[in-house]
Amino acid sequence: MLSAVLTSGSMESAAQFLTVLLIFLAVLALTYFTTRFIGKYQKMQIYNRNFEAVETYRVADGKFLQIVRVGRRYFVIAIGKNDVSLVSEISEEDIDLSAENSVTNDRFKQLFESAKDKITKRGDKQ
Repeated sequence: MLSAVLTSGSMESAAQFLTVLLIFLAVLALTYFTTRFIGKYQKMQIYNRNFEAVETYRVADGKFLQIVRVGRRYFVIAIGKNDVSLVSEISEEDIDLSAENSVTNDRFKQLFESAKDKITKRGDKQ
């Protein structure tokens, strides 16, 4: 009789464990797919063809000047902690769009490669 009680108790424990495990896996899968859906949605919102933040310059703590492209026109806006205001419209000829972005990307690529090499060398030593 004692063995029957132990067996049914361990069966209940195993069933509870499997139930909790299945619920956990379902919540984990739901979280994963929800995150992917939201990520794709936000990616589509970010890569809009009509709006682009071309360059940002920090003026003071919490205050920025930003060049924004809206369609084919360019604007300078001032961004504060609680407000955004239009400074002026500028022509495309007044903006240097050429080399600054590629230099930043190349510099980041060099830093990334350097860090990757250091990590690889550490792994080889061990």
